Amino acid sequence: MTPAYAETRVRNTEARDLPGIIELTRAVYPESKPWSAEQLWHHLDMFPEGQFVAVTPDDKVVGMAASLVIWWDDYESQMSWRDFTAAGTFANHDPAHGRTLYGAEVMVHPDYQRHGIGKMLYAARRGLAERLGLLRIRAGARLRGYHEVADRMSAEEYVRCVVRGECRDPTLSFQLRNGFHVLAVVSDYLLHDPESRGYAAIIEWLNPAVATPEDYPKGLEFG
Repeated sequence: MTPAYAETRVRNTEARDLPGIIELTRAVYPESKPWSAEQLWHHLDMFPEGQFVAVTPDDKVVGMAASLVIWWDDYESQMSWRDFTAAGTFANHDPAHGRTLYGAEVMVHPDYQRHGIGKMLYAARRGLAERLGLLRIRAGARLRGYHEVADRMSAEEYVRCVVRGECRDPTLSFQLRNGFHVLAVVSDYLLHDPESRGYAAIIEWLNPAVATPEDYPKGLEFG
């Protein structure tokens, strides 16, 4: 029998998927408050093209990606997830001016991880940025592994270690393999997150069809 993950596909989120996304959130973040139906409805209302789910052949939701378009100049890199997402409502979605697709969330059910589903969701997001002619994708990479070394290195040292390939972070290492680079490390990105201690790396993928040489990072501390 073909395993369900082998036939998983990614498509745009529909209203019928919202209960499944809420259950998925509970499975991935059992100690955190899940996405609410109200927030997810806002996402579909604001930017339906930017919302994706990974589903099995029987339409079980096993992964999701949520995003919005922002005008980066309205923000500072040290802001929190709540600032970049208008407290998870995406009310700040700005397609008229924005050139940045902001990745608010990507998650895969624990039973379906390490089977390429996260990679499929990232590919869908890149495809969207390309279709819309956006300059880039940016996101905050929650430093899930930082709590294991927080007693002996700073968050900045940890990120450098991950970028050099000497340390592995479950989130950031995956994103680096998918073409992102690190711009900065921020504190208090996600409050009350014991794994990351609140820290995240601001990451970027540049659309090669749009980016100019001036858009590519030069001399960044994190390479």
